[in-house]
Amino acid sequence: MKRPALTSILLGFIPFVAGCFSVSLWDRIHPIILGLPFNFFWLISWMILTPVCLWGAYRIETRRELVPERPQMGIPDAPVRDEPESGAA
Repeated sequence: MKRPALTSILLGFIPFVAGCFSVSLWDRIHPIILGLPFNFFWLISWMILTPVCLWGAYRIETRRELVPERPQMGIPDAPVRDEPESGAA
């Protein structure tokens, strides 16, 4: 099993940060957007954007599953050969 990609982790983390840690930025009633106070509009927009972010993370991870793993440290996988010992007869 592969470790998750950093981009997919960040895409999953964005809605959490936007909903929890940005309260001081949007905690006001005015302006009114689409007939809603700004704080309701902010929360509803992130309710819509959260599945979009998670879908993007899912797409990144499924594409990574299709790509074969590269060998570590740039060392290619070499076939193992069974060669007879040349010195002993």
